[in-house]
Order: sequence, then structure tokens, then C-alpha cells
Amino acid sequence: MSDPAHAFIQGFLFSLTLCFDLGLVNMAIIKAGIERGAKPAFMIGFGSCFGDLLYLLVALFGVSVVFQIGWVKWLLWAVGSVTLTYLTFKMLKETWRPQTLSAGGAPAVDRSPGRDWLAGFGLAVASPTSIAWFALVAGPIVAGFELRGFALDWFVGGFFLAGLVWSLLLAVLSHLTGSVAHRSVVRLFSLASAALFLYFAIQVFLGGLRDLF
Repeated sequence: MSDPAHAFIQGFLFSLTLCFDLGLVNMAIIKAGIERGAKPAFMIGFGSCFGDLLYLLVALFGVSVVFQIGWVKWLLWAVGSVTLTYLTFKMLKETWRPQTLSAGGAPAVDRSPGRDWLAGFGLAVASPTSIAWFALVAGPIVAGFELRGFALDWFVGGFFLAGLVWSLLLAVLSHLTGSVAHRSVVRLFSLASAALFLYFAIQVFLGGLRDLF
């Protein structure tokens, strides 16, 4: 597989580890899809893609600066391996005991597409899940990829496209079905997350063994 294609797929899968977590952004998309339709729901997801992209660029910039320091390499490798392994088991646990989700609560708010976009962007930037994910997971994974030049552009493109596809899928499904937050669906998302976290945990661990020893 060519380097651009590999980088694109890695970025796409990398983004899905964040998408599969049914946190604030996803619940806002589901709620909007049920109450106001697919278009407002997608605009919220579209805005969140730019919030996630902002954090990704910060992570990429930070890694490019600090990864030249020897002890930082060891720290990222250790923290990344442990965190990704923990997240794998956490998602497996949620596969057996899925959390109960509800899109109810506050009444529907009629907003313009621009305000929906801003709402999605703000939720992504302010989400505790996103902050923790980029702080503890993104850095070690990105560092392990050692992306350079053109491959880095493809990685970012894959990351952004996955967010768009996920937002569109979630918006349409929530509008057509009235909900996507059934326990069986949450269980499926958790299992998929566990598989992706395990994949990246193995990558980070083996990459560290290869580069640091």
C-alpha cells in the first residue's frame, strides 16, 4: 500500500476512535436529528469536525516540537500504550454493560445553519471527552506514525473525512429512525471502539519497541 493511502486510512480509523464515543457532540446530533431533521443535525456534526481538526493540529504541532526530546519519547510510548490498553478494556466492559443514553431533556431550539455549526464547534472544543482523548491518546498515536510532508496531509484528510461521514450517517439515521441510542447500537459502537483502540495500542507499543530499544 502506498504511503498516502496508508496515511489516509490511518487518519480515517484514528478519527473513528473519537466518533464512536457517544458523548456530548453525538448526543447533540442525535437530538437535533430526532427533533429538527437531518440537515440541522449534520451542521452540528460538521462544526464539530472543525473543533476536532483544531485539536488534531495542536497535537501534531506539539508532537513535532517535543518528540525530539528523548525522555518525551519514552513518556509518550508508556502513557500511550497504557491509556490505549485501558480504553480497550473500558470499551469491552461497555459492550457487556452499555450505558443508557437519552436524547430527551431540553426542548428543541430552532437555529440557523451557521449557529448549528458554531454549536457543534463549541461542543467539540469544550467536550471533556475530546480534551482527554487528544491529551492522552492523540499525541502518542500521532508520534508513533512519524508522518512527514505529503503523508501528513493525507492523514489529516482521512481524519476530517471520517468525521464528516460519521456526522452525516448519524444525522440521517437519527432523523429516519427517531433514535440511534438503543442499547444494542451502543453495544456495537463500544465493540468497534475496543477493536480500534486495541489496534492502535498494538501499533504504539510495537513502534516504541522498534524505535526506543
